[in-house]
Amino acid sequence: MAIIDVAQYAHLNKTDLETLGDELDTIRRDIEESRGANDAAYIRRTIAFQRTLEIAARLLIAASHSKAGWFLGTAALAFAKSVENMEIAHNVGHGQWDWMNDPEIHSATWEWDMAGLSSQWRYSHNFRHHVYTNVLDKDDDIGFGVMRMTSDQPWEPRYLLQPLRNLLLAVGFEWGIALNGVRAAQERAKTAGEKSVQSRAVVRKISRQVVKDYVAFPALSGRRWRRTIGANVTANVLRNLWAYVVIFCGHFPDGAEKFTAAVIEEEGRPEWYLRQMIGTANFDAGPLMAFSSGNLCYQIEHHLFPDLPSNRYAEIAVRVRALCDKFDIPYTTGTLLSQYLQTIRTIHRLALPNRERIDSVPDGELSGLR
Repeated sequence: MAIIDVAQYAHLNKTDLETLGDELDTIRRDIEESRGANDAAYIRRTIAFQRTLEIAARLLIAASHSKAGWFLGTAALAFAKSVENMEIAHNVGHGQWDWMNDPEIHSATWEWDMAGLSSQWRYSHNFRHHVYTNVLDKDDDIGFGVMRMTSDQPWEPRYLLQPLRNLLLAVGFEWGIALNGVRAAQERAKTAGEKSVQSRAVVRKISRQVVKDYVAFPALSGRRWRRTIGANVTANVLRNLWAYVVIFCGHFPDGAEKFTAAVIEEEGRPEWYLRQMIGTANFDAGPLMAFSSGNLCYQIEHHLFPDLPSNRYAEIAVRVRALCDKFDIPYTTGTLLSQYLQTIRTIHRLALPNRERIDSVPDGELSGLR
């Protein structure tokens, strides 16, 4: 059930909350003051690596005469697209590298290699999702408008198709992100003309993506255009599936709590921090998987500090976990497989009407819940 009071749920008093907020502010300040040449070199290296890998992958797909070459090139292209989407574009879009004052590597100028428009995503994601993380009727990312992800959401017959919707969303995740972004932009618009502008903008972006992957690159391949189209479709689907798994494992496994709108009525900075900590989840990852996921294996740290450089999340995580131990706050993490299986179980369970009743829960378990 959704939480109505995060401090009460975590059993923290006012002094605890203030101390927690101060210590998290100290972590932010330490990272901000230590940002420098090494961090700038990291993102520039990452961009150079991604672009080189994509070029090499496309050349291999076009030039190879064997199935093995096609599979290798397609896998490399899928990885390059994942890196661009998650470690570069997602994190640049959060403003993690704006401090460099590089006009190319800046949240206001970077346009990612996906169907959605970056400017629309920045509003739907950076504001509506990150400010209102897992708050019912505020955070559009709870089910992305097509699935029921908590028993607090009223059940409707359409949710019986939720397992199928989940599969379709996973395969076409970039399209779900695009629709989420334009829907949020249209809701933000004040006039019909502004809504039309947003619709035309995303249509132009989608057109550019379609032409690039399914017209321009196949045309450059000459008679082997079918191989290139097949590789681009496959790479885009693989990238979509990976992004979907990473995002869902950071927000919907057991332990990633949901909240009612009451939590934000008088929410201060400490309460906001606490909500991010108990509303998100990590998964265990080594350096390669962390890089491949855009360092979103550290989803808790990302939600606490979405605009700090992603390459610093590993060191931040050590300090955040120590704070969780100090204040007895749950630090939700586990293997990627376990987090995903928990998420899938929730999706399938909530496709059906609620079976439990609120009046069947012992009074002692209702503290901080609705």
